[in-house]
Amino acid sequence: MRILVVEDDRPIRELIEINLQMAGYEVVTAEDGEKAKDIFEKEYLDLILLDVMIPKINGFELISYINKKDIPVIFITAKESVVDRVKGLRLGADDYIVKPFENIELLARIEAVIRRYGKSQEIIRFGNMEINEKQRVVKLNNKIVDMTLKEFELLLLFIKNKNIALSREQILERVWGYDYVGETRTVDIHVQRVREKLNLKDSIKTVFKVGYRFEE
Repeated sequence: MRILVVEDDRPIRELIEINLQMAGYEVVTAEDGEKAKDIFEKEYLDLILLDVMIPKINGFELISYINKKDIPVIFITAKESVVDRVKGLRLGADDYIVKPFENIELLARIEAVIRRYGKSQEIIRFGNMEINEKQRVVKLNNKIVDMTLKEFELLLLFIKNKNIALSREQILERVWGYDYVGETRTVDIHVQRVREKLNLKDSIKTVFKVGYRFEE
């Protein structure tokens, strides 16, 4: 999956680039609207992360050119007003995220937009493991591994957030939902099961006093 990040603030741009690359995306960057326009007119892209307040051609102006290419767009901006959000969505943006934001939130929004456009990977491979996301089937050494729905969703969460430390609370929200009232111990139990079933003891690391991190 190839993503263009259009952001004039260099530290933010580089941080987004690093996080997306760690999650397995191919990333192209641009610091202004003119460079971004040149890139999406000449190169294939799956999605664009677009800051509103950028030099030369701002994000609101730029999206009119992007719409002709039928490339999904997520606005990234410091603008918090409802008017600006509505304007961005009416101009054709698929989503709108306000700075500052956590990387896990950005990745979740990217996944949601990609799914809506039908661009998500159906088969995900990691070492000798194969995951069919659509069929909800996991194979290890070409043999199907019996997994519960929550174990499968937990595995997907780790795979799609490689090298990112996830707190138990974040895992509960993403896998069990915001309204789940159980204990975080549930996460530990399911992580242990996933580790054992898929031989991932060396890949799913415990992060002291935080949660877990899936290391590639």
